[in-house]
Amino acid sequence: MDHNGELPASVEVKECHASGFDSICVENETNNFSNQIKVWQPSNGDEMKLCISMPSSPTNHCHVDEAKGLENGVPDSSANIKNINQQLHLNHQKLKDKRFDSFKTWSGRLERQLSNLRGKPQEIESDSENIEPLPLPVDRYFDALEGPELETLRASEEIVLPDNKTWPFLLRYPISAFGICLGVSSQAIMWKTLATSPSTKFLHINLIINHILWWISVALVAMVASIYLLKVILYFEAVRREYYHPIRVNFFFAPWIALLFLALGVPPSLVSKLPVPLWYVLMTPIFCLEIKIYGQWMSGGQRRLSKVANPSNHLSIVGNFVGALLGASMGLKEGPIFFFAVGLAHYVVLFVTLYQRLPTNDTLPKDLHPVFFLFVAAPSVASMAWATIQGSFDNGARIAYFIALFLYFSLAVRVNFFRGFKFSLAWWAYTFPMTGAATAAMRYSSEVTNIVTQTLCVTLSIVATLTVTALLVTTILHAFVLRDLFPNDIAIAISDRKPKPHKKWFNLTDIETFLKFASSDNKDIEAALKIPTPEATSV
Repeated sequence: MDHNGELPASVEVKECHASGFDSICVENETNNFSNQIKVWQPSNGDEMKLCISMPSSPTNHCHVDEAKGLENGVPDSSANIKNINQQLHLNHQKLKDKRFDSFKTWSGRLERQLSNLRGKPQEIESDSENIEPLPLPVDRYFDALEGPELETLRASEEIVLPDNKTWPFLLRYPISAFGICLGVSSQAIMWKTLATSPSTKFLHINLIINHILWWISVALVAMVASIYLLKVILYFEAVRREYYHPIRVNFFFAPWIALLFLALGVPPSLVSKLPVPLWYVLMTPIFCLEIKIYGQWMSGGQRRLSKVANPSNHLSIVGNFVGALLGASMGLKEGPIFFFAVGLAHYVVLFVTLYQRLPTNDTLPKDLHPVFFLFVAAPSVASMAWATIQGSFDNGARIAYFIALFLYFSLAVRVNFFRGFKFSLAWWAYTFPMTGAATAAMRYSSEVTNIVTQTLCVTLSIVATLTVTALLVTTILHAFVLRDLFPNDIAIAISDRKPKPHKKWFNLTDIETFLKFASSDNKDIEAALKIPTPEATSV
């Protein structure tokens, strides 16, 4: 440090904190040693100390200000200290990573207000930094991302967040985390049916299991929803980018479907009859989301169904059948039939689109193979919904049930199709379709009771329970032990601008060939760039 209180140009500033001091860490890049400058002034104002700590020295070198200046020839302590503070504060602000601010709901304004109240003024941002970010057009998602789930960044693209460090937890917390709630809450419904279905009375299942699973589901839904609500409050831009994502938007149905599952699985001892207004409250957001998504499927453009078709689209269909099942069980008639009809129409279109695999649909990578079980979810729930609407498991319900059963077996026998890939939240796609198929098998077994149907419903129930248990344990292991359950969410961090095109240079071989075989009279540049064949060179 020179006598004017300025830091040398070769000094790099790093953030540092010490109790009782306004401190800063500086590193001298040329001499490869670190100093710590601590500026401390007692409250009585008698003396001021400027301490420099060096790792190579066993003691600190302190200069004491006694009315006229610092000892050892350092002049005018107060002016020097003020210059040091200003210099270090400016350097600290330059080093502060502000790339996360664009995703914050208040863009750091609340943080700056609190800092001003604590007496630490923050630098004033320009008007350009306070501009509200605009939603990304759907074209940018297709241009910047690739893969069937649109979650892999293209090689030519860049992200707006740092890719060399871990982001804040809320930015890494996706809406697909509600898939865990679907798996656990559907288990509460299955065990409630096991305890009350006439065809499974021989098992002597106690409703206490349904009680335990239902309360676990309530706690899990509350926890997952609370965390995501914090993301909505603190990082609204990240939530908006998920909502505008052509594939990720389907998972916004998951919170409401989970609440419908909780209403269906509520223990009889707690509530004997649910209030009818609850059904309208839960189905209103599902209806609003369907108006948006189904309209985009029909209207064409980049969000047309043939462009965005994916097994996760079944989530936008299942909500209709779950809502119809709950409404019919509450005694409603017209509302459940309406949602059943809407769901059936769009399920047929989606099923055909996914089954024929249009050229615009990429093949799912191995890590996403579990989402194929979502094919089983819609017909399983549809069979139970129609049986509840009609009052019996008639031919319509049986047709839907047999379709679900065939799809289940066609996927279950493909063992190699569902192993050998890394664990992710996509594995939870196994759970509630398997549970739905087991519950539908119990309803069918109540109408057609024999050893085959009873064995089938017990077997499917055991498989579903073991799958959910294994996935829950694995999820806890990856979340709290390995801590790799939530990686950086690249899909929400794409830039709103297209990358600059790179100039295409000729290959060196092409240039040499052109210079060798092109003459001054040759006007065909492309023909001159062609590498000659041996026959041509021998002429």
